[in-house]
Amino acid sequence: MKKLLLFLFLVVVTLTTAGCNLPFGKPAEKKVTLQYWGLWEPEAVMRTIIDDYQKLHPNITIVYKRMSPQRYRETLTTRLAEGTGPDIFRFHNTWLPMLRNDLSPVPNNVMSPSVIENTFYPIVKKDLKMGNQYYGLPLEIDALGLYINSDILKAAGATPPSTWEDFKTLARQLTVKDPSTGRIQTAGAALGTTNNVEHWSDILGLMMLQNGTNMTKVDSTVLPDGSNAGIDALDYYVSFAKGDNKVWDETLDNSMLSFAQGKLAMFFGPHWEAFDIKTLNPSLDFFVVPVPQLSGGKVTWATYWVEGVSRKSQNQPEAWAFVKYLTEKQTLQKLYSEASKVRLFGEPYSRADMADLIQDDPIAGPFVKQASDLTSWYLSSRTYDAGINDKIIQYFLDAVNSVSKETSTTKSALTTVSTGVNTILGQYGLPTSLSQ
Repeated sequence: MKKLLLFLFLVVVTLTTAGCNLPFGKPAEKKVTLQYWGLWEPEAVMRTIIDDYQKLHPNITIVYKRMSPQRYRETLTTRLAEGTGPDIFRFHNTWLPMLRNDLSPVPNNVMSPSVIENTFYPIVKKDLKMGNQYYGLPLEIDALGLYINSDILKAAGATPPSTWEDFKTLARQLTVKDPSTGRIQTAGAALGTTNNVEHWSDILGLMMLQNGTNMTKVDSTVLPDGSNAGIDALDYYVSFAKGDNKVWDETLDNSMLSFAQGKLAMFFGPHWEAFDIKTLNPSLDFFVVPVPQLSGGKVTWATYWVEGVSRKSQNQPEAWAFVKYLTEKQTLQKLYSEASKVRLFGEPYSRADMADLIQDDPIAGPFVKQASDLTSWYLSSRTYDAGINDKIIQYFLDAVNSVSKETSTTKSALTTVSTGVNTILGQYGLPTSLSQ
């Protein structure tokens, strides 16, 4: 009897601890639902990618929601703090200082730091690494490109500029003014103001970084030749809208709209401006080239978006597994293809080993051609972050306007900027001029 009871006990234990061997089937895998907040891709585009993944992982359900960019960062931060935010979300490359306490680091078994650095462009290391860990993976890369009206350039018998000196000469050459009033009828380039130049803060930031400006010391960065890097860059920017040789002014329409209307020869913008331009004027013939450089230099401007995982997510392993899937070559190619069905083209690839797939495209190509030389700073427009970018941009806006209207000297305006910039950087735990 004791032997029989012992046998029955062992049978029960075996069946309990080795349920996977039961003849009536395996126990169900853990069911997981991931909330995913995006910004730019419509649900229809992401649905195809998500369906593919869910077929491979039937225990995973991914709920994608396209958010409005307005107040997005504030909404995201609030919801993450409350523990009711998404598992996966998109954020701007400049937002790490604002989200550092909300982000889960990329696990080594998902993608190690060395693999990340060998997969993506160098800017990712600068923007997304804190300490020895990364806090996001990009699905796209973006930069400022120089959009050029093909017909205007051809009519002038000119070629695209590669240096700022050539750019300014060409901008003046392409500007057409009413001979009786002097009013600009066709602008050569949109620079020099803040009220009607899209991405003016990115353009000014690019100029300053190309000129070697220490952005925590914009009023006092002295170059080896004795010139002041920040002052020279700001003076150069406003010069396009001042004097008899101006090529732009504050009375003109918004720069993107002017370009779409064929009233502007050259316009700076990221890749997605091409979508709006084509929507407004499908027949406009234009192309894009890399931004001009100073002689001997090679610095371009980064403004792109990244996928991150919430530190408070209860499903971080599953969330990171999906993000890794999104960064794989085949997935990115399909995402690009699906997006190209609803707009001009998809997002430029974030992976350096995929650049050759689109580098010959007359619009998308120049953005990946600049990707190895990208740099960034907290002057990125259109992030709507109500935080580090928007606050710093406001100081530079006041400086540009005061110098343009000659209500202050460039030196005085930038001294105010430096004070404000360092205060804001300190608020987000970033190095300031005092800590250098």
